[in-house]
Amino acid sequence: MRPRLQTNYLAGYPEALVQEVRELIEQGRLAERLLRKYPAAHVVRTDRALYGFVTQIKQDFLRNAAPLSKVAYDGSLQIMKQALGMHTGISRVQGMKLKASREIRVAAVFKDMPPEFLRMIAVHELAHIREQEHNKAFYQLCLHMEPEYHQLEFELRVYLTYLDANGTPLWPTHRSIL
Repeated sequence: MRPRLQTNYLAGYPEALVQEVRELIEQGRLAERLLRKYPAAHVVRTDRALYGFVTQIKQDFLRNAAPLSKVAYDGSLQIMKQALGMHTGISRVQGMKLKASREIRVAAVFKDMPPEFLRMIAVHELAHIREQEHNKAFYQLCLHMEPEYHQLEFELRVYLTYLDANGTPLWPTHRSIL
């Protein structure tokens, strides 16, 4: 018997869609579908590589925004509490100047995911530089940076639901990339 789902990552989606995902998990077919669409994990393994990855997206779409002082994977972010990424802005007074630093932290679970999911969370956190709230302008900015944003967010939520029910990652770090 499969474990009962602990977290409802699919809250807010139509019940018929949620039921279809549950059935695919119970039938053991969801993993195959996800692996067919996303065959391999990305190669952005280090904090330095992640900084470069996120900075390139920022440069392409948010050129005039304040620079990022740090981008890193964070093993302490809890996906069970719906925290997949975090952005912070800190302002400090140094002498007569106000210094601002912006940081983005990405949950360590993203080290073992496809590049599309990593891009989706990077876009999400970068959008918070301009829009603090999850409002219409925020999602428009996400769509500007990643046209498939909503589909990727849904499929990420489907994968997290699968992980919650099954516990076995689909893209472990030791898997070779063909």
